[in-house]
Amino acid sequence: MKVLVIGSGGREHAIAWHARKDPRVTGLFIAPGNAGTAQLGTNLPIAANDLPGLLAWAEKERPDWTIVGPEEPLCLGVVDRFAEKGLAAFGPNQSAARLEGSKAFAKRLFLKHRLPTAAGAIFSDPLEAYAHSQKAPYPQVIKADGLAAGKGVVIAKNPDEAAKAIYRIMERRAFGDAGREVVIEECLTGPEISVLAVTDGKTYQLLPLAQDHKRVGDGDTGPNTGGMGAYAPARFLDEATRRRIEEEVLAPLLAALPKEGIDYKGILYAGLMLTPTGPQLLEINCRLGDPETQVILPLLETPLVDIAAAVARGELGSLELRFNDLSALGVVAAAPGYPEAPRLDGPIEGIDLPATGNRYVFHAGTGTKGGRTVTRGGRVATAVAWDRDLETARRHAYELVEGIGFAGKVFRRDIGARAQQKT
Repeated sequence: MKVLVIGSGGREHAIAWHARKDPRVTGLFIAPGNAGTAQLGTNLPIAANDLPGLLAWAEKERPDWTIVGPEEPLCLGVVDRFAEKGLAAFGPNQSAARLEGSKAFAKRLFLKHRLPTAAGAIFSDPLEAYAHSQKAPYPQVIKADGLAAGKGVVIAKNPDEAAKAIYRIMERRAFGDAGREVVIEECLTGPEISVLAVTDGKTYQLLPLAQDHKRVGDGDTGPNTGGMGAYAPARFLDEATRRRIEEEVLAPLLAALPKEGIDYKGILYAGLMLTPTGPQLLEINCRLGDPETQVILPLLETPLVDIAAAVARGELGSLELRFNDLSALGVVAAAPGYPEAPRLDGPIEGIDLPATGNRYVFHAGTGTKGGRTVTRGGRVATAVAWDRDLETARRHAYELVEGIGFAGKVFRRDIGARAQQKT
């Protein structure tokens, strides 16, 4: 079986790692991949957003499955383009991917179908956004509408911070066309949790619940990032909270999508906040999370291609998803200056040590230069360990990340520290 993985981050390295464990996979290709994926398969010099290039390669090589990692190619319609040529790709189509590609579209859907979410408003005129933000309660959350690699969200504590955020997003266009609209919401409080489900449009199955750590600094300080670490499963959730998430969020959301003409097949990732009044929807992502993927896939025993095939056939309900009983924790090592202005091209030591049975370093922003592995992206790698209990996994993950050496390395020291808190 020939498998193509689209993407170049830690998530895609984890997908390739999981696919390589399947003995049926005889050909593994990653476009464009990184220094880590090159050790598992063949990296292709095709960017993840180069749809013509991806399609040309796939038409020639005819992979049995293509697994799409990042959101950008999904939002550009890569699944639709592949389907037109009779090529199987795992991920939602372009219409469904609007849930991630446009926060305004998602917010309108949440409000229209009375899904639990923060009160908010949407603006395309900066002056109207300024006027609203100045009179709305603080703190408030200001979100760029489009894709911004997890960095287009600002929590403004006062009018000055709100005005600067709106100016940066809408007028200076720090995130390009992602700033054509903004969503301004009330700021909710409570622990965040990532709920990832697989759906074939008729039914869904949950992956292990994970908790991400978005801020760059310990204690959830500093700017938002794409994610500085995660652990799974999030065992602090009691059964009543799990039921509420399914009954009040997931089931109504999946019921609302067909009413909007959306045929959703693939991974549906709901970012939730567990507030004192119950779970609230923060966002929807249309793919596996990063760094959540790096801690979920070590727990998943069902091959990804079997999941993709069941979704494509509309037979997910008859597939048993198998997971082990372990806990996994991952710590992201980031380049100095991340997320605002990461300094790149520095040599990396200790990232390619032989992995043990329950430890692995998933590369993200890495490449090669002069025969050495170097930093090529803000998030450089995720050091992951999995074991019988979370504390052991946490200890091993931190031993692993400490062994990765590059100048100015940034990582949080409190990933999973709140795992035992009660909701």
